[in-house]
Amino acid sequence: MGKKIAILISNSIGFLRRQPRNWKVTVTRSSLRTFVYKIIFPYQSIYAMGLGATATQLGIINTIGMGTAGLFGPFIGWIIDRIGVKKVYLIGISLLVVSYLIYGVAQSWIILIAAMIAFWLGDTTSGHTCSTVCANSLSSRDRATGMSFCETLAAGLLGIVGPIVGASIVASSGGVNVKGIRPLFFISTIITLGTFFLILTQLSNQNWKNSSERKSSFFKDIGQVFKQGKNLKRWIVIASVGMLPMGMVFPFIQVFAHEIKGADQYILGAIVAGSALTPLVLGIPLGRLADKIGRKKVIYLASPLFWISNLMLIWAPNSGFLIASGILQGFFMVSITVAGAMTVELVPPEHMGRWIGILRFFRLLLAACAAYMAGAI
Repeated sequence: MGKKIAILISNSIGFLRRQPRNWKVTVTRSSLRTFVYKIIFPYQSIYAMGLGATATQLGIINTIGMGTAGLFGPFIGWIIDRIGVKKVYLIGISLLVVSYLIYGVAQSWIILIAAMIAFWLGDTTSGHTCSTVCANSLSSRDRATGMSFCETLAAGLLGIVGPIVGASIVASSGGVNVKGIRPLFFISTIITLGTFFLILTQLSNQNWKNSSERKSSFFKDIGQVFKQGKNLKRWIVIASVGMLPMGMVFPFIQVFAHEIKGADQYILGAIVAGSALTPLVLGIPLGRLADKIGRKKVIYLASPLFWISNLMLIWAPNSGFLIASGILQGFFMVSITVAGAMTVELVPPEHMGRWIGILRFFRLLLAACAAYMAGAI
């Protein structure tokens, strides 16, 4: 047993040593971003409703935010492929700072529309550049493992710590209400500012543009992606349907658990922490398994467990079942991460920014429609 652990540690150290600096920097930033998001996620929708939003208006807020980010997706990818990742990365993080600050000072749900637009634009832009760096920095043999490592550290370890920190702050600030939740957004603003300076000082402005490609118009550049990619139209449909829960389910989980199931700040935090436990424990093993037996088989294994989590949330008779549903929700991130490894293998590196932008365009617009329908329901 000790020998196996020693081999595992040795392989992990070897994996980290052969990865480039940019990948390590963006993993660090991604981890801090997830820590911040997990602090506020259990309370974001509850905060909006505390400021006067109805369920339908909550759906509208998310629809406008996702839809705006989706429309800008291809343009962001085009810019990344032309000028490199660093400047675009910094713009995305700046928008997140603006979003959290608006949330912190908001006195009405209407202003949250601006905050949500800034959030989705910022999160999409910074996530877009992060995905481009990650995809182009990892070799094929390390890709699923590397992405799973990122999710294990970010969505796993810090994803567990974040909800605990958030619950403690809410409890000491007045409970699950506007007054108790508001300080979370100011803390998130400060941490996100720290990630801005991390990228500013540590990330190089690498550009994977093919020097033989001639500069052309936006639409010609987008068309070039489809000419050289493999099965892209089919994958757009699959990936877009796979992201529907981001608009239809996740904005309403915490509201449902709090208002219908009576979950307090500790249970809300535990649900989110539980969802982070799954990638922490299984992220890297399933990533290695995906590299060995194929990505699709692991997705087929993980996806049904997420479906079960939704049924468990609906029928949960007590808080224990709510937390268990959160643990199973973590398989959504596992399947998305493995699918992401497939996504980046369909185009050459110099088209990666545009391809991810095209994919985000369709995924976010469909998720935006789902968010509106879910709010209406």
